Amino acid sequence: MDDLGLDGMDRKYLRTIAETYDGGPVGIETLAAVLGGTNSLHTNSMDEAYALPSEYAVRTALRTQQVIAYESGVCNTVDPLGGSYFVERLTDQMEEEARDLLRKVDEKGGMLAAVENGWVQGELTRASFEYQQRIKSGEVKVIGVNMFTGGEEGQLEILRIDPAHGEHQKKMLAEVKAKRDRRAVKEALDDLRRSIEKGENIMPPAIEATRVYATIEEVSQVLKEADRACG
Repeated sequence: MDDLGLDGMDRKYLRTIAETYDGGPVGIETLAAVLGGTNSLHTNSMDEAYALPSEYAVRTALRTQQVIAYESGVCNTVDPLGGSYFVERLTDQMEEEARDLLRKVDEKGGMLAAVENGWVQGELTRASFEYQQRIKSGEVKVIGVNMFTGGEEGQLEILRIDPAHGEHQKKMLAEVKAKRDRRAVKEALDDLRRSIEKGENIMPPAIEATRVYATIEEVSQVLKEADRACG
Protein backbone atom coordinates (compact mmCIF):
# COMPACT_ATOMS: atom_id res chain seq x y z
CA MET A 1 0.00 0.00 0.00
CA ASP A 2 2.99 2.33 0.42
CA ASP A 3 3.19 2.86 -3.36
CA LEU A 4 -0.48 3.76 -3.74
CA GLY A 5 -1.87 7.27 -3.58
CA LEU A 6 -5.26 8.35 -2.32
CA ASP A 7 -7.26 10.94 -4.24
CA GLY A 8 -10.27 12.65 -2.69
CA MET A 9 -13.26 14.56 -4.04
CA ASP A 10 -16.38 15.76 -2.28
CA ARG A 11 -19.75 14.37 -3.35
CA LYS A 12 -21.44 16.29 -6.15
CA TYR A 13 -24.92 15.18 -5.14
CA LEU A 14 -24.63 17.32 -2.03
CA ARG A 15 -24.58 20.41 -4.24
CA THR A 16 -28.18 21.52 -3.83
CA ILE A 17 -30.07 24.12 -5.82
CA ALA A 18 -32.06 25.08 -2.72
CA GLU A 19 -28.97 26.13 -0.73
CA THR A 20 -26.41 27.07 -3.36
CA TYR A 21 -24.24 29.12 -1.00
CA ASP A 22 -24.09 26.48 1.72
CA GLY A 23 -20.40 25.62 1.76
CA GLY A 24 -20.67 23.46 4.87
CA PRO A 25 -20.82 20.04 3.18
CA VAL A 26 -17.84 20.82 0.96
CA GLY A 27 -15.78 22.10 3.88
CA ILE A 28 -16.63 19.10 6.06
CA GLU A 29 -15.84 16.58 3.35
CA THR A 30 -12.64 18.37 2.41
CA LEU A 31 -11.48 18.26 6.02
CA ALA A 32 -12.50 14.60 6.25
CA ALA A 33 -10.40 13.78 3.19
CA VAL A 34 -7.36 15.50 4.71
CA LEU A 35 -7.85 13.74 8.03
CA GLY A 36 -8.11 10.49 6.08
CA GLY A 37 -4.68 10.99 4.55
CA THR A 38 -5.57 11.96 0.99
CA ASN A 39 -2.65 12.65 -1.36
CA SER A 40 -4.62 14.90 -3.69
CA LEU A 41 -7.93 16.66 -3.38
CA HIS A 42 -10.60 18.25 -5.56
CA THR A 43 -13.51 20.29 -4.24
CA ASN A 44 -16.55 20.68 -6.46
CA SER A 45 -17.96 24.15 -7.05
CA MET A 46 -21.18 25.37 -5.45
CA ASP A 47 -22.98 25.93 -8.77
CA GLU A 48 -22.51 22.46 -10.25
CA ALA A 49 -26.17 21.74 -9.52
CA TYR A 50 -26.90 24.36 -12.19
CA ALA A 51 -24.16 24.33 -14.81
CA LEU A 52 -20.44 24.33 -15.44
CA PRO A 53 -18.71 26.23 -12.62
CA SER A 54 -18.13 29.96 -12.90
CA GLU A 55 -14.81 31.61 -12.03
CA TYR A 56 -16.30 32.83 -8.74
CA ALA A 57 -17.49 29.36 -7.78
CA VAL A 58 -14.16 27.78 -8.71
CA ARG A 59 -12.29 30.35 -6.62
CA THR A 60 -14.58 29.73 -3.66
CA ALA A 61 -13.97 25.98 -3.89
CA LEU A 62 -10.23 26.62 -4.01
CA ARG A 63 -10.43 28.91 -0.98
CA THR A 64 -12.11 26.09 0.95
CA GLN A 65 -9.02 23.95 0.44
CA GLN A 66 -6.68 26.83 1.25
CA VAL A 67 -8.43 27.69 4.53
CA ILE A 68 -8.14 24.09 5.67
CA ALA A 69 -4.53 23.81 4.49
CA TYR A 70 -3.21 27.07 5.91
CA GLU A 71 -5.53 28.16 8.72
CA SER A 72 -6.86 25.01 10.40
CA GLY A 73 -3.50 23.57 11.44
CA VAL A 74 -4.58 20.14 10.29
CA CYS A 75 -1.44 19.83 8.15
CA ASN A 76 0.88 20.37 11.12
CA THR A 77 0.94 16.65 11.90
CA VAL A 78 1.03 13.57 9.69
CA ASP A 79 -1.96 11.84 11.26
CA PRO A 80 -4.19 14.18 13.32
CA LEU A 81 -6.59 11.37 14.21
CA GLY A 82 -3.93 8.78 14.98
CA GLY A 83 -4.95 6.58 17.91
CA SER A 84 -8.62 7.51 17.76
CA TYR A 85 -10.71 4.51 18.84
CA PHE A 86 -13.72 5.77 16.89
CA VAL A 87 -11.79 6.20 13.64
CA GLU A 88 -10.11 2.81 14.03
CA ARG A 89 -13.51 1.19 14.58
CA LEU A 90 -14.92 2.84 11.45
CA THR A 91 -11.86 1.69 9.50
CA ASP A 92 -12.35 -1.90 10.66
CA GLN A 93 -16.03 -1.71 9.75
CA MET A 94 -15.29 -0.35 6.27
CA GLU A 95 -12.64 -3.01 5.70
CA GLU A 96 -15.06 -5.75 6.75
CA GLU A 97 -17.77 -4.47 4.42
CA ALA A 98 -15.27 -4.09 1.56
CA ARG A 99 -14.07 -7.67 1.96
CA ASP A 100 -17.67 -8.87 2.00
CA LEU A 101 -18.30 -6.99 -1.25
CA LEU A 102 -15.16 -8.47 -2.83
CA ARG A 103 -16.34 -11.95 -1.86
CA LYS A 104 -19.62 -11.29 -3.64
CA VAL A 105 -17.73 -10.17 -6.75
CA ASP A 106 -15.68 -13.39 -6.66
CA GLU A 107 -18.87 -15.41 -6.36
CA LYS A 108 -20.13 -13.69 -9.52
CA GLY A 109 -17.06 -14.89 -11.40
CA GLY A 110 -14.91 -11.79 -11.01
CA MET A 111 -15.33 -8.10 -11.77
CA LEU A 112 -15.57 -8.47 -15.55
CA ALA A 113 -18.31 -11.10 -15.27
CA ALA A 114 -20.10 -9.02 -12.62
CA VAL A 115 -20.15 -6.03 -14.97
CA GLU A 116 -21.22 -8.06 -17.99
CA ASN A 117 -24.17 -9.67 -16.21
CA GLY A 118 -25.32 -6.32 -14.84
CA TRP A 119 -24.72 -7.06 -11.16
CA VAL A 120 -22.42 -4.08 -10.59
CA GLN A 121 -24.80 -1.67 -12.31
CA GLY A 122 -27.67 -3.09 -10.28
CA GLU A 123 -25.78 -2.63 -7.02
CA LEU A 124 -24.98 0.99 -7.89
CA THR A 125 -28.60 1.68 -8.77
CA ARG A 126 -29.83 -0.02 -5.59
CA ALA A 127 -27.40 1.88 -3.36
CA SER A 128 -28.32 5.20 -4.99
CA PHE A 129 -32.04 4.53 -4.63
CA GLU A 130 -31.71 3.46 -1.00
CA TYR A 131 -29.70 6.59 -0.16
CA GLN A 132 -32.27 8.85 -1.82
CA GLN A 133 -35.01 7.09 0.13
CA ARG A 134 -33.12 7.73 3.36
CA ILE A 135 -32.93 11.42 2.45
CA LYS A 136 -36.62 11.47 1.58
CA SER A 137 -37.57 9.85 4.88
CA GLY A 138 -35.39 12.23 6.84
CA GLU A 139 -33.07 9.52 8.12
CA VAL A 140 -30.19 11.28 6.34
CA LYS A 141 -30.15 15.01 6.97
CA VAL A 142 -29.30 17.35 4.09
CA ILE A 143 -29.52 21.05 4.86
CA GLY A 144 -31.70 22.87 2.35
CA VAL A 145 -33.26 19.64 1.07
CA ASN A 146 -35.11 17.92 3.91
CA MET A 147 -34.46 20.33 6.77
CA PHE A 148 -33.99 24.10 7.22
CA THR A 149 -35.45 24.70 3.78
CA GLY A 150 -36.87 28.15 4.53
CA GLY A 151 -35.51 31.42 3.27
CA GLU A 152 -35.08 32.94 -0.15
CA GLU A 153 -32.79 31.38 -2.69
CA GLY A 154 -29.80 33.58 -3.43
CA GLN A 155 -29.19 34.92 -6.89
CA LEU A 156 -26.29 33.12 -8.52
CA GLU A 157 -24.47 34.18 -11.63
CA ILE A 158 -24.46 31.19 -13.95
CA LEU A 159 -21.68 30.53 -16.42
CA ARG A 160 -23.16 30.72 -19.90
CA ILE A 161 -21.09 29.64 -22.86
CA ASP A 162 -21.27 31.93 -25.89
CA PRO A 163 -22.71 29.90 -28.82
CA ALA A 164 -20.00 31.47 -30.97
CA HIS A 165 -17.45 29.29 -29.20
CA GLY A 166 -19.27 26.20 -30.37
CA GLU A 167 -19.31 27.41 -33.96
CA HIS A 168 -15.61 28.19 -33.71
CA GLN A 169 -14.86 24.67 -32.48
CA LYS A 170 -16.87 23.16 -35.32
CA LYS A 171 -14.92 25.23 -37.83
CA MET A 172 -11.59 24.14 -36.35
CA LEU A 173 -12.68 20.49 -36.38
CA ALA A 174 -13.68 20.73 -40.02
CA GLU A 175 -10.27 22.20 -40.85
CA VAL A 176 -8.47 19.37 -39.03
CA LYS A 177 -10.51 16.73 -40.84
CA ALA A 178 -9.82 18.38 -44.18
CA LYS A 179 -6.04 18.48 -43.63
CA ARG A 180 -5.44 15.10 -41.95
CA ASP A 181 -4.33 11.91 -43.73
CA ARG A 182 -7.63 10.10 -44.25
CA ARG A 183 -5.96 6.81 -45.13
CA ALA A 184 -3.92 6.90 -41.92
CA VAL A 185 -7.04 7.61 -39.91
CA LYS A 186 -8.90 4.68 -41.49
CA GLU A 187 -5.99 2.31 -40.93
CA ALA A 188 -5.65 3.40 -37.29
CA LEU A 189 -9.36 2.90 -36.61
CA ASP A 190 -9.23 -0.51 -38.34
CA ASP A 191 -6.28 -1.47 -36.11
CA LEU A 192 -8.32 -0.43 -33.08
CA ARG A 193 -11.25 -2.52 -34.28
CA ARG A 194 -9.01 -5.58 -34.80
CA SER A 195 -7.49 -5.20 -31.33
CA ILE A 196 -10.96 -5.18 -29.82
CA GLU A 197 -11.96 -8.29 -31.77
CA LYS A 198 -8.80 -10.12 -30.64
CA GLY A 199 -9.24 -9.08 -27.03
CA GLU A 200 -5.94 -7.21 -27.03
CA ASN A 201 -4.94 -4.06 -25.16
CA ILE A 202 -6.76 -1.29 -27.01
CA MET A 203 -4.82 1.63 -25.54
CA PRO A 204 -1.90 1.58 -28.02
CA PRO A 205 -4.13 1.60 -31.14
CA ALA A 206 -6.46 4.16 -29.55
CA ILE A 207 -3.53 6.47 -28.83
CA GLU A 208 -2.19 5.96 -32.34
CA ALA A 209 -5.61 6.85 -33.76
CA THR A 210 -5.57 10.17 -31.94
CA ARG A 211 -2.04 10.83 -33.13
CA VAL A 212 -3.24 10.77 -36.74
CA TYR A 213 -6.13 13.05 -35.73
CA ALA A 214 -8.99 10.59 -35.43
CA THR A 215 -11.63 12.35 -33.37
CA ILE A 216 -13.02 11.23 -30.02
CA GLU A 217 -16.33 10.64 -31.75
CA GLU A 218 -14.73 8.34 -34.34
CA VAL A 219 -12.84 6.34 -31.71
CA SER A 220 -15.96 6.11 -29.55
CA GLN A 221 -17.98 4.91 -32.53
CA VAL A 222 -15.59 1.99 -33.04
CA LEU A 223 -15.97 1.08 -29.36
CA LYS A 224 -19.77 1.32 -29.56
CA GLU A 225 -19.88 -0.89 -32.65
CA ALA A 226 -17.72 -3.48 -30.91
CA ASP A 227 -19.96 -3.34 -27.84
CA ARG A 228 -23.07 -3.91 -29.94
CA ALA A 229 -21.36 -6.80 -31.74
CA CYS A 230 -20.61 -8.43 -28.37
CA GLY A 231 -24.29 -8.24 -27.63
